[in-house]
Amino acid sequence: MAVLVQLVDDVVTNTFELSSGCTNVGRHPSNDIQINEISVSGEHAKIDVEKNQYLDGVIDCYIEDKDSTNGTFVNDLPVKARQRLNNNDVVRIAWNTFKFIDETENELEKTAYLLE
Repeated sequence: MAVLVQLVDDVVTNTFELSSGCTNVGRHPSNDIQINEISVSGEHAKIDVEKNQYLDGVIDCYIEDKDSTNGTFVNDLPVKARQRLNNNDVVRIAWNTFKFIDETENELEKTAYLLE
């Protein structure tokens, strides 16, 4: 199972399991992952968890910014469109840092995406 862990000074403070479907992230209480911090937009980003179309039993996670004020970043690069997350990616929601962990990801998956 894939998880998003929140980091403060490189220490895990929260762990959020990413189940199938859509996970909304933002400051508003209606979000699946609520970040009660002023730099985070009410509806900041979303993470989609989907079955891989090529490999049976494999899931893919995609992140997308929802026109937030302070941006969504993966490995310090701004998310401009829907972007696939890979194991150990560092995700930043405004000024809040997370790490995406998917220990089931393997080298075969990485190869499949290089061929696309």
